[in-house]
Amino acid sequence: MTALAPILEAFFTDRLMTQRGASPHTIASYRDTFTLLLGYIHQQTGKLPAQLDLADLDAATIGAFLQQLETSRGNSAATRNARLAAIRSLFRYASLRAPEHAALIGRVLAIQPKRTTTTIVSFLTRGELNALLAAPDRGTWHGRRDHALLVFAAQTGLRVSELTGLAVHDVHLGTGPHAYCRGKGRKDRATPLTAHTVEVLAAWLAEQHAGPASPLFATRAGTPLSRDAVEHLITRHAATAARTCPTLQAKKITPHTLRHTAAMNLLHAGVDITVIALWMGLSS
Repeated sequence: MTALAPILEAFFTDRLMTQRGASPHTIASYRDTFTLLLGYIHQQTGKLPAQLDLADLDAATIGAFLQQLETSRGNSAATRNARLAAIRSLFRYASLRAPEHAALIGRVLAIQPKRTTTTIVSFLTRGELNALLAAPDRGTWHGRRDHALLVFAAQTGLRVSELTGLAVHDVHLGTGPHAYCRGKGRKDRATPLTAHTVEVLAAWLAEQHAGPASPLFATRAGTPLSRDAVEHLITRHAATAARTCPTLQAKKITPHTLRHTAAMNLLHAGVDITVIALWMGLSS
């Protein structure tokens, strides 16, 4: 039997950080995957991560975990495939560290991603966006945080990984207000902020008294929000907004919907498509 913990630790510190030089967004995505997987196994077996052997992560367990992501958590096939990619990356690394488990590893690596269909990403009309922004209860701390996040996301069009990775010092609200982020492919960019977004963020930051390195959008404990937490809060507020804006009932609202909404608002404002590509951090 081979303990899982040292392999998993070395996978992050040696493989991802040292050998591959993976971006913080990639590392965070992989971390979230294994947090979910280890939590699922603990729920099913009662074993803590330090007690697990590599044999505890057999193909049947991984398959059941992936199925649970879709059925219980409501994840899309694309999200399921991203989680599988992280798991397969770990097992490819483990094949060199634990060759005695070659058969088990081979069965896990044989798990295939699900086929996905290309769909047109919807965007929100002005009325729909206003309804969504009004949904959080700003009488509560969480409601004010969620409102600030939604305003910021819908105006800047940042990816969800970029949103969760922002720190307070990445946002400049003075002359030439903008948000700095390092996006996909390690591309740095500064996204301008409108007067309304500056006003909302200024009120939010004044309430937090957070240090420069603190997450811009944090949990009550001061830790960064996860991708799943952002997706969950958007889904929850979209359901609330749909009560007053019926057209939202026919739309699946995700973080990418807000990104697409920002792009469409720029397009409708007459901004050149090449500028929009730069704004969104796209390569083309």
